[in-house]
Amino acid sequence: MRLCGADKARFLSRGARCGKAWYIMTLLVLAAGMGSRYGGLKQIDPFTKDGEFIIDFSVYDALQAGFDRVVFIIKEQNYEDFRETIGKRLEGKVKVEYAFQKMDTLVPVDKIPAERVKPWGTTHAVLCAADVVGDDSFAVINADDFYGRDAYMKAAEFLREAEKSDKNEYAMIGYVLGNTLTDNGSVARGVCETKDGYLDKIVERTKIFKTPTGGRFEDENGNTVDLTPDTVVSMNFWCFTSSIFKGAKKQFEKFINDTDREPLKSECFLPNVVGELKTEGYCTVKVIETSAKWYGVTYADDKPAVVARIGEMIADGTYPEGLWK
Repeated sequence: MRLCGADKARFLSRGARCGKAWYIMTLLVLAAGMGSRYGGLKQIDPFTKDGEFIIDFSVYDALQAGFDRVVFIIKEQNYEDFRETIGKRLEGKVKVEYAFQKMDTLVPVDKIPAERVKPWGTTHAVLCAADVVGDDSFAVINADDFYGRDAYMKAAEFLREAEKSDKNEYAMIGYVLGNTLTDNGSVARGVCETKDGYLDKIVERTKIFKTPTGGRFEDENGNTVDLTPDTVVSMNFWCFTSSIFKGAKKQFEKFINDTDREPLKSECFLPNVVGELKTEGYCTVKVIETSAKWYGVTYADDKPAVVARIGEMIADGTYPEGLWK
């Protein structure tokens, strides 16, 4: 997005006061788990004959919607591989920056078990990017989810108004469950309840299986719960102002100090944290529903269908052949 007149002057003035260039919209891409899921960044399989990954299509869609900057949150040890594999081809197309999710960021040494190798979760990932993101309003996505351009357009529309609105009003891009399931196993989704277009309740469910009538999961009491295909779910596509960092930090500290959590595998999930902040009255969360269909490679058997669908979208002109040529 490009500004002119009074709006441009206002943003440039604010940027000068902050002592930095002002970016209207930032896309924060959660990519710290890519190395472990794919067996090392160098082994990522391309999804097109031009060697593009899902993350390329995410950034391309974000640019079409008007995003000005991309911040990748990654493991520090993956920086060189990530930049060579993904980052370099985006440089010159968009402002690219990096933040590192480190095990000891915001976590006291005595709270880190020596045997722990699993990251602390998506809330921690966002907090690790706070200094890089700064005062920008921003969107958060997963690196390995294909969200569809409609989602980015709607996120951008919300963020354009974020500067003028309540700093503690956020947004979630809401998908219908039936558009987000795989035939090849379970998925994790934030199951939502909404009221008058706003989030009322959200709980991260880590093992939802596809059924002929929608989805099914087992709750914390061992009860089987069925979900209809039109159930609104979070795919970790969020729109935040910078006030999220203060609220999320308090919630993450509570998580770290919880003596009942599983020390080696427990994670602080972003949907749960947003839900807690909403319950406490810290924020409101607008639910922006999209008709877009999610595509992702949760399992190896998911890949052929995703490759085929991306090929169809290139053939019908939704995407050019060779995104960055």
